[in-house]
This record gives sequence, structure tokens and C-alpha cells, in this order.
Amino acid sequence: MKRNGMCPMCYLKQLFTASKPTSVKPQLEDFENGVAKTPPMGWSSWNTFHNLIDENMIYEMAQALKAQGLDKAGYVYVNMDDNWQSSQRSLGGDLVGDRETFPHGIPALVKKINDLGLKLGTYTSNGTYTCEDLPASLGRERQDAYRLASWGIEYFKYDFCHHKYISVYAPLVYSVSVSHFDGVSTEYTVQNARLSGLARYMTDKKLPAGCYVGGLDKNLGKLTYDNIEAPEDGDYVLTVNIKKYGNYEKYLIVRVNDDKEYEIDFPPQKKFNLTARFQTIVTLKAGKNKVELFNPVACKADSEMYQYRRMGKALKEGAEAVAQETGAPVKPIVYSICEWGWGKPYNWGAKAGNLWRTTPDIRPWWWWIKMIYEHNVKLYKYASVGHYNDPDMLEVGNGDLSYNQNVSHFSLWCMMNSPLILGNDLRTMSEQVKAIVTNKNLIAINQDPLCKQAKRVKKGAVDVLAKTLADGTTAIAFFNKTGSNKKASFDLAKLADDKYLDFTKRQTYRLEEQWSGETLDCDGKLRLSLEKHQTKVYIIK
Repeated sequence: MKRNGMCPMCYLKQLFTASKPTSVKPQLEDFENGVAKTPPMGWSSWNTFHNLIDENMIYEMAQALKAQGLDKAGYVYVNMDDNWQSSQRSLGGDLVGDRETFPHGIPALVKKINDLGLKLGTYTSNGTYTCEDLPASLGRERQDAYRLASWGIEYFKYDFCHHKYISVYAPLVYSVSVSHFDGVSTEYTVQNARLSGLARYMTDKKLPAGCYVGGLDKNLGKLTYDNIEAPEDGDYVLTVNIKKYGNYEKYLIVRVNDDKEYEIDFPPQKKFNLTARFQTIVTLKAGKNKVELFNPVACKADSEMYQYRRMGKALKEGAEAVAQETGAPVKPIVYSICEWGWGKPYNWGAKAGNLWRTTPDIRPWWWWIKMIYEHNVKLYKYASVGHYNDPDMLEVGNGDLSYNQNVSHFSLWCMMNSPLILGNDLRTMSEQVKAIVTNKNLIAINQDPLCKQAKRVKKGAVDVLAKTLADGTTAIAFFNKTGSNKKASFDLAKLADDKYLDFTKRQTYRLEEQWSGETLDCDGKLRLSLEKHQTKVYIIK
């Protein structure tokens, strides 16, 4: 572990300070962009076509979605996954559609999709390349987000391939300076700042300030200026002056007035000179401003959250900038975080985007779908309006899944408030598969405005899931996980004891099964039979 210019005692203390395993930053606001008020519904190219996509096929799929009436059921996003883009950016550094397979360009395809009353979505990765080794967006978030917004993209999936973690180390700061784009600047040495945590003054008489501040690493120290003066409200150049140290990357957050945050990345430093200057544009108010400098990254999950937040912010700003330039209404972009669940994104996903992948990629294998379900079903408390656990796209209609398996897969995703993104070939979809994915009763459960993910209230060979709905009713699902027929029983009165559910105990209950339409009355002691892999879903009235 590098010492990074810290005082010896601070360094030793750092070694014995345990970092948090996940990133939960209560002071950060939730991500809000005005869309995905219920789980998004649409189609994606990846599950069936992988890298074999082109503009004609994407448009045919949009036409098929329309012809099958899927749009009337709520499916409106047509999403291009990896391989839509060329391996070469434009001369201006912009992403470009594959010049052979998307020869007419993405804006033309957006228009054709929009003319059908549908919305086009696309993809890159939160790394140096995408999963198919094509241009990705790390370090180019603002440019890429603006370009996607200018094309009219309305859904964006951000993958995790070729990911590069943010450094846990901070630079050695000796002063900051502020200027208002007029060349006149005011310098504030670190002696004018407050230090907290492990931040310490370290003497170096060769520096203009005679000292620097170390110990800002791993969210363990902070440097705070309470008196940064601005003559008027507006944008200013903030320059962070550092002592060069260490041939490794460093990172700082500049937080202004406990509100806006600005990121600065510092490359590995070559010691041809003693000092270096790094800048960002900050918004200050007239008078005194509070400016804090710190590195919030204490673990990998922190790094992921801040990088995914960076793109979420860029997508919002890009959409707003395009609207301002064109005079058209803002077209918000649904933001799908595809982190695969390694950094427990359910802990921080609501701070960064609309939905977050909780697992590795789905496959059309029953045992794999059950494995994904077993993980995602436990995460019910993290979902809310505009923020959803994402167990990945639907495999209904793919592979060798049986009818009961397809129904169970769709039912569970609806109960878990999951995004409903189809992954089959819509042009050859069977009537049976169509009937499953357009079941209006299950879709209504998924799209319920409370957006309250179902909780598993009984675990066993037959799982029982329950979900409170906005109209005061309760949806309850019985999922036979086994390969044989099972009998199940459940006392509905137990739902009233669960604080997560808003359920009132009664003398009798009427239940309506949402696949068959069967109704039954009971005194609360519910007993039913299930075929192998079958799921039954009831509304309790």
C-alpha cells in the first residue's frame, strides 16, 4: 500500500481503519430524471441476436412490436445492445453507428422508430471498451451523453466491461485558486482551510505555501474552505494546485456549498517539476462559499457509484442542453446501470440511475432463471418509484422453456417490479408467448404506481410472494420451484403481521387468479395445487 505523503501516524491509523464494504452515502440525493415512474417495458437485441444486428433488423423488430400490439400492452422501448457502433469514432470524437450495418446513421433510425410511436434505446460501457471491444464512454461521459441526446435516444444501458476503478488516493494539495474567466484570480493556501479526519499539514519549504495537505485518501480526511469569495453568482474556474507525488492516479471531489459536486481525475505524476495545476468549472454564489476537497472512494463500490453517477448526470445535462438548443421539449433518457451485481448496486443504485442489474447476464435455462430469482427476490426493500432492481431481460419465448416455466418467469418478474424488456424474436413470436407477455393482469401488477417490489413471505418448495398495490388490494404469488406437482397452503392472516405489507385481516377473502380468471372464497386458510414449475398469482380483495 502506498503511503501517499501522509504523516506516519496517520498512515498507521489508516491501516487499521476498516473501509465499508458497500457505498451508502446518505448525503447524496436520489437520481431523478422524470421518467421510469413505473418499470420500463420494451425489447432488446442482446438475448437473441448478440452481435448480429443491423438497422433493418432493428426496424423490423420495431414494426413487429407494433404489429403484435405489444405497444398497447406498454412495450415502447426498442433497444440496441452492443455492436450498434463503429469501432472508429468521428473526427470530433463522437460515437458513430457502424458504417456498414447502420449506414443511414442513428438519427435516421430514431426518426423511423419514433414515427411508429416507439422509442429507441442504445448502449455503451462504463469502461475503456464495451463488452464487444468497441468504443465505450469512460472519460467521455459528457460528450457521449450529449451526442445520444442529440440523436433522440430515450433509453440507455451502461455496461461494466473493461471497467477501470477510481483511485482511492488523493493528491497533495497546497492551495486552490478561483478566477472568473477574466484572468484575475485569488489564491487560497491550505493554511486558510479547516482539516478534518486524517487530513494533516505536511511541511515542504520548496512549495509556494511552505506546506501541503495529505491524508485526503479513502474518505478518511477532508480539506474545507469556508471563505471562498465570489463577486457575483456564476461559473468560475477552480484550480487545485498540488505537489507532484507518486506515479499512480489520484482523485478528488470538490463539493460546493454542501450541494454540487465536481470530479477531478489526476493522472500519474512525472516529477519533471515539483508542482502541477488541475482545473474544473464550479458554480459559486455571490459572497462567501464553502468548498470541500476530499476523495470519497474507500472501496470498489464507491468507485462504481461515482462513475455511474457521472454518466447519469451527463445524460440529464445532455437532454436538457439539446432541448435548450432546439426549443423542443426535453426527452429524458431512462438510465439502466448494468453492473452485474458485483458491487451490490442495490445499496447505491437509486443515487445513480433508474434501474440497476443485480445479477450476471440471464440465460434461457430454467436453473439459471431460478438462481437469478433467488438473489433478486431478497432485495425488495431497495426498489421505489423510478428506481428498480433489474434481474435482467426476459427470456420468455427463448430456449427450451416450458409453458409453466415461461409463465413463472414472467409472473416473478412482474411481482418483483422488474423492468419488462423482451429478448425474443418478435417477428416469429408464437401466440402462446404473446399471450404470456401481454397478460394485462400481470402487467398491471408490475406497473402499479406504488412500485413496491413483492416480498417473499414464505420460502420452501413453494415460495409465496406478496405485494401491496395502490388500490389497497394485495397480489400474492405461489411459485412451485420443483419438478413435481405440489400442494401448497398459506394463512393469509400472516400478511397482516408483516410491516412491509399494508394488509388488513378479515373474516373471509375473495381471491381472483390472474392467469386463469378462477375465483375462490376462503376464511384465510388458503390451499391449492400447483403443477411442476407453475406459478399462480392472485389478487386478494
